[in-house]
Amino acid sequence: MLQETYLMQTEAGPSRQTAASCSVSPSLLEAPAYLRLADMMVVLTAAALPWSTSATAIFMTAWLILIVPTIDWDELVRGLAAPACALPLAFFALADLGVLWSGGTWESGLHGLNPVSKLLLIPLLLYHFRRSERASWVLAGFVGSCTVLMMLSWIVLIAPSWKITATASNGVPVKNYIDQSQEFALCAFALAAPLLAAWTRRSLLAAAGLLALIAGFVANMLFVVSARTALIYMPVLLVLFVLRHLERRAALAVMAGALVAAGLVWTTSPYLRQRVADIAVEYRAFDANVPASTAQRLTYWQKSIRFIAEAPLLGHGTGSIRQLFEADSVGQTGLRAEIVSNPHNQTLSVAIQWGIVGVLVLYAMWSIHLRLFLARNTAAWIGLAVVVQNIVSSLLNSHLFDFGPGWIYVLGVGVAGGVVLGGERRSEPPERPL
Repeated sequence: MLQETYLMQTEAGPSRQTAASCSVSPSLLEAPAYLRLADMMVVLTAAALPWSTSATAIFMTAWLILIVPTIDWDELVRGLAAPACALPLAFFALADLGVLWSGGTWESGLHGLNPVSKLLLIPLLLYHFRRSERASWVLAGFVGSCTVLMMLSWIVLIAPSWKITATASNGVPVKNYIDQSQEFALCAFALAAPLLAAWTRRSLLAAAGLLALIAGFVANMLFVVSARTALIYMPVLLVLFVLRHLERRAALAVMAGALVAAGLVWTTSPYLRQRVADIAVEYRAFDANVPASTAQRLTYWQKSIRFIAEAPLLGHGTGSIRQLFEADSVGQTGLRAEIVSNPHNQTLSVAIQWGIVGVLVLYAMWSIHLRLFLARNTAAWIGLAVVVQNIVSSLLNSHLFDFGPGWIYVLGVGVAGGVVLGGERRSEPPERPL
């Protein structure tokens, strides 16, 4: 198994602290308060993610500063050979080398490297949360923060003056509706496993509270604002949860209930009907060469396929997307004259820059991270939901590279994966809490 390979690699041989670790008082590094502070930086990162890119970066940097002196470097280096760690590193290495054959400036190459660099933190998070008992704090921080955002979303729908920033969509207090949908959907499905566990234990009060939170997130997406991509990955996650966690009778009941609920929502949500109807209108804009969401994606994809055909093996290099669209826009008008650095599809974004080699690395990383979460417990379910959501949403977006969804992937795989690997290491029961 993937987990067993990782554990053999990290536990083989003696471990020793490096000079960097020894330069700080061992009693300080091992103090519960110091380790709690380090964990709190990840909690604050997760809590800040729905609200602020700057705060997310600050808290993550603070965690790195705190955690580096505590690392057993021998053990960490051995663990890097495990596929769950090695493939994110390989992805970054390919992107780093891709700067060399990019036809653009060094600045554009480094700009293209930046979205990939966060993958470097996955091995460190896996290493750290194999040992930490506070992964549940990270989930609580993220869900709690999203709950506040969800409540504020309902408020600003009625009173737009309460918006924190000048967003383009109703019901979006900060950032954008795509990130908000990604966060709310993940919260809804992440809480499904604890809800099932609470119901099984007959903890009815806890189950009712979790159900209310899930209903709040889903209702907000269906009646206030949501990305249409969510209408694709939410049914996928629902089917996946039902197949993995419910017996046949319960699964049929849940699916039947979901179909009835979908019908009721369709008849009672003008917003949802309009969002779906807009797809046909925007598709016709493609032929008219007029900018619209669906038409823009079709145009970007059409051009991207042509760019990939020009350099299929290794691509055009890191950060080359914008310059390719810029060169192709010469003499064009309307929609076809748009210059972008994001083709709104993760596979196309990777293939343009690093060719078939890059796509193979991307798919291998997704596959390995899926395999990491095959166990049937809460931590594995949350990790699986994170990976599946990223894969499905990346059909219509470049969500591994986008800031919010990309950091959700890094934190989700790193923290939940660390819990899964830590449970294997300690030979704990599969229901070690997240």
